[in-house]
Amino acid sequence: MLEFEGDAPVLDLGLSRCLLVHCFRSTFLGWIGLPFRKVAMAPRSDFSHWSVKDSRKGTPVVVTMENPNYSVLQIDGPDDEQESFRSMDKDRGKNAKQFTWVLLLKAHRAVGCVAWVAAALWTLLGVIKRRLVSRQEAEAQSDKPRKARLLLKLLRMFLALSLIAFAFELVAYRNGWHFPKPNLHLPENLHMPKKIEVQGWLHLAYLSWLSFRADYIAYPIQILSYICIILFVIQSADRMILCLGCFWIKLNKIKPRIDEDPFKSGDGSEYQYPMVLVQIPMCNEREVYEQSISAVCQIDWPKDRLLVQVLDDSDDESIQFLIRAEVSKWSQRGVNIVYRHRMVRTGYKAGNLKSAMSCHYVRSYEFVAIFDADFQPDPDFLKLTIPHFKGNPELGLVQARWSFVNRDENLLTRLQYINLCFHFEVEQQVNGVFCNFFGFNGTAGVWRIKALEESGGWIERTTVEDMDIAVRAHLKGWKFMFLNDVKVAKPNRSRSVMFLPLFHEIIQLTLCEEAGPM
Repeated sequence: MLEFEGDAPVLDLGLSRCLLVHCFRSTFLGWIGLPFRKVAMAPRSDFSHWSVKDSRKGTPVVVTMENPNYSVLQIDGPDDEQESFRSMDKDRGKNAKQFTWVLLLKAHRAVGCVAWVAAALWTLLGVIKRRLVSRQEAEAQSDKPRKARLLLKLLRMFLALSLIAFAFELVAYRNGWHFPKPNLHLPENLHMPKKIEVQGWLHLAYLSWLSFRADYIAYPIQILSYICIILFVIQSADRMILCLGCFWIKLNKIKPRIDEDPFKSGDGSEYQYPMVLVQIPMCNEREVYEQSISAVCQIDWPKDRLLVQVLDDSDDESIQFLIRAEVSKWSQRGVNIVYRHRMVRTGYKAGNLKSAMSCHYVRSYEFVAIFDADFQPDPDFLKLTIPHFKGNPELGLVQARWSFVNRDENLLTRLQYINLCFHFEVEQQVNGVFCNFFGFNGTAGVWRIKALEESGGWIERTTVEDMDIAVRAHLKGWKFMFLNDVKVAKPNRSRSVMFLPLFHEIIQLTLCEEAGPM
């Protein structure tokens, strides 16, 4: 409503607030699906109180809603409006139908929640049952001795005992058997009472468990904690020494160098490029297979001195067809490239590499470069790494550094980049300069095939085949070299470094995936 003073209309703030709240209430309750009771405002015939609206500023008016679950809303308004609203609320009682509807809605939500929990639990039990059945079938068909699973049984036994002890502690805490927090102001409370009233056999068992822990478990755990502290000190000292070594390398500008042109022979004749084998092991790499194969096929090296092996372990026939088509495309362009697929996929990546190295034509090659399916080497990669083998017959591995194209995408990628920078910049560079040994990264490295053969080749017994072959080669006397200035790009795989979608996928697979043999 408007009050006219002269020619300018003046808005009554008290009534305007009532109207705004009235409109907001109807809109909000209509949006959430609750019934709304319209509030009838009595007609106003007395306009005398408008003259003192600036001094009074209205009085509180309480507007209550039909649903008791919602809070009371207060606005400013005249006194007679307050009385009218109160009289109307007193005249009207609670609507039983609306109250029943709200109760039914809450009951429906509760039943839906219980049903969802029951369905998830039933699905989880079904997955556990299928895995147990598959495990029994695998054990029946397996020829491995029982002793090979002794460690797994011990771990399961330890897990079961830990859960039982945890449940026992929860029961004791619920019954008040745990010792209260000592009061430092009362010295007598600092000691455990000598006499304790036993409340039953379960309480007696708990007291016996406490005595057993104090006599037989506390001391070994204390010794173990001391050992952990010693290991922490050793690791801290190791990190400090590595950082000092990295500072020394930067200060003296120490890095592997090639003094002469490696692609010129000493007698002036044409340089003979060594035979290089490039391997790309992959498994169901639909997103990145094309980029990696394309990057490797564009490496600047004589085509007659280079062979590319695409080692596909994919179990999806559509992906096999795509990779085979990509290999055929580059083969028609003159690239010496072959496609290999194993029918029996044993040994994972190590088994894949071992199968590829068993080919008869590999004997004519001197070096092998390995790239995972999500790496894209630059065209000059071999010209920056292979020359370091010249005149250094004891060198068995040249490792390049990784680079990440999505390092500034979010906080997680930045933290991962910092962690991996320490691994490459400090650990591998310092160990390569001073010790001639470091762990092979599994990709972006060039091996001397003779070093692999003398070390025993790839072994399928482990999933850390990169560290395994590095240790065995070092024990045979082979030296390693790390090139910090040679980088191989690791492209962004559709935010695959983000852990939350990965955890979500793992949970979905745990609940819904058909269980395979353990």
